[in-house]
Order: sequence, then C-alpha cells, then structure tokens
Amino acid sequence: MPCCRKRLSAAFFLLWLLFASAGVQATDISARNPLLALADEGYVLSADFSVSLNARLEDAVARGVGLYFVIDFELSRSRWYWLDEQLASRSQSLQLSYHALTRQYRLSSGTLHQSFASLEEALRILSRLRNWLVFDASVVEADQTYLAAVRMRLDLSQMPKTLQVNALANRDWNLSSDWARWTFTPGDAVQPGGTGTQVVPVAPPAHLPAAPSSGDGK
Repeated sequence: MPCCRKRLSAAFFLLWLLFASAGVQATDISARNPLLALADEGYVLSADFSVSLNARLEDAVARGVGLYFVIDFELSRSRWYWLDEQLASRSQSLQLSYHALTRQYRLSSGTLHQSFASLEEALRILSRLRNWLVFDASVVEADQTYLAAVRMRLDLSQMPKTLQVNALANRDWNLSSDWARWTFTPGDAVQPGGTGTQVVPVAPPAHLPAAPSSGDGK
C-alpha cells in the first residue's frame, strides 16, 4: 500500500509539472489589430503580429536554415441548425533566411524578396500585414454577420526533411499565434477586429506585395 501511494503521488506530481510547464510557456507569436476593408478587388486584410524568435531559432537562421511563416485567414457564417459554414480560406507563406555572402537577412514571398541589414528589421516587416486580398465581395451579403479569423504560424513542413524530425520533437520550434477572431458585417466600410482595436486608414503596401494565396472561397 505505501508503495502504491508513492507511485500515485509521483504520477500526480508529473501531471502537475506537465500542466504547469504548459501554462508558463511564453507565446512567441501573437496577432492583434486585424482589419478588413473593402477595396476594388474585394475585401483586404491588414493585421499586426508580434514575432519573437528564441535563441535556437535565431541561431538556426544565422546558420542558413530558412524559416517559413504562414498566415492563415478564415471567414465563416454561423448556422443554428448545423456546423458553421466556411466561406473563404486563404494562406500565404513568407520565408525568412540569412545570406552569409551579403550578410543580410531576406524575406521572400513567391518570386519577390527584400533584404535587410538586421534580423530586427526583417522581423518588423514580417509583423506587418497590409492589404492582403482574402475574399471577393460577392462572397458576403450586406445584411449578414460573419466570423473572421487570422493567425500566423511557423510551418515546419516546408523545411528540409532532415530537419523536420528534430524540429517536430522540440517545442522551441513550435511557434503559432492563437486565432484572432472578430465579427464582421459587410455593411460597414471598415471592420476592425480584436479587443481595443481602433479604426485606422489602410495604407497601400509599402514593402513586399502579397504572394498568391492558396485555398478556395465558396
């Protein structure tokens, strides 16, 4: 009996340690100030992200490992009689890399790229999403309310196969923001999202144009 009690105590202690560790783990990416605005081509999304790389990821980039950050967007409509209806789903990828010959960091979106003298500069641009076309105006109706959501994550599936196994087993590589969700009504010209968001003008893209999106809208 004393032996069983010791084992149970050890098991509860391990469970407590597991949940305590998960609770104090810092979020390395966070999304804020999502904003939908109507443009000529359809609705465009702007948002800000707080992106912080830990020492392991900074070292990996400095050694030539490219990091792929994916921004996901979803638009859905609530249905009381069934599951929510997904109307649009888009994703775009940005690669962060370092080139030893030029000693510059680079952000790439498709065939487009921009170079930076420091990692801080590259992360500052990575954190600013502006005027990304996410769905056509015909997808929504003016008198309906929809649920929009956006997040940013580090996509390990685009890394070299030799690095994926170690990366998947190491929590230092598991970077993803929570979904930033907000209600969206097309009748309004500009739709801010998130707690404490202010309505601000959507500036034209000043840096990298968005890469072609993946995903289908209905």
